[in-house]
Amino acid sequence: MLNKICFNTKFCLKYTKFEVFNKNALLMYKYRINEILNNLPMKDYKKAMKLIPKVLGVSTNTFANYRNIKIDEERDIPYQKVILLEKIFELEPETLGNFVTNYKTISELIAEEG
Repeated sequence: MLNKICFNTKFCLKYTKFEVFNKNALLMYKYRINEILNNLPMKDYKKAMKLIPKVLGVSTNTFANYRNIKIDEERDIPYQKVILLEKIFELEPETLGNFVTNYKTISELIAEEG
């Protein structure tokens, strides 16, 4: 079960009760890339750090920038790259991010306009 911590109306972090002990580390990054990579064995981690940028078609510096996007930054990873990373890491769609977006549906927006 996921819990949420909201920073503002747009960004909320999602986390499980088992991650609460390390909430400061969790709150730091917008995406779970470092968390996933850090759970790999060292030999796989080193290979992944070389392989993933190649698969994404980005430089190692750009991949490092993706890994270090803070939760409160406006910067983001292009959507196509997020999808690729989710597939590479065998994640469900929309689970790479440490946040959930809270937006109204089109029906709610239309109803408000009345």
